[in-house]
Amino acid sequence: MRSLVTSMLTVALLALPATAFADPAAAGKKTYNTMCVPCHGPSGAGDGPAAAAMKPKPRDFTDPAFWASAKDETLATIIKKGGMAVGKSPLMAAFGGTLSDGQIAEVLAYLKTMKAKK
Repeated sequence: MRSLVTSMLTVALLALPATAFADPAAAGKKTYNTMCVPCHGPSGAGDGPAAAAMKPKPRDFTDPAFWASAKDETLATIIKKGGMAVGKSPLMAAFGGTLSDGQIAEVLAYLKTMKAKK
């Protein structure tokens, strides 16, 4: 019986995609670098190349004051539905048509790595 359970578990683990064991923040960094850097900048300080022409400026993810009140659910909604969905800047685009909920969670995990940078 034990070998049957072990075999079934082995088959189940082999069926999982390789990303199932990946670090979510590392995967989120790849997506962030593609989708978010133009506005939020490579370090998340809101200083990407497009930020110079934007009012209001993009969110600075390295600001501890921001993280003091940030909520995962709200941030996920902003990424998915855009800034206007929660009364924020209409310049923050909605990425729900481009990113899956899993990818949004990965980006959020990566954003959290920026909180202690200031």
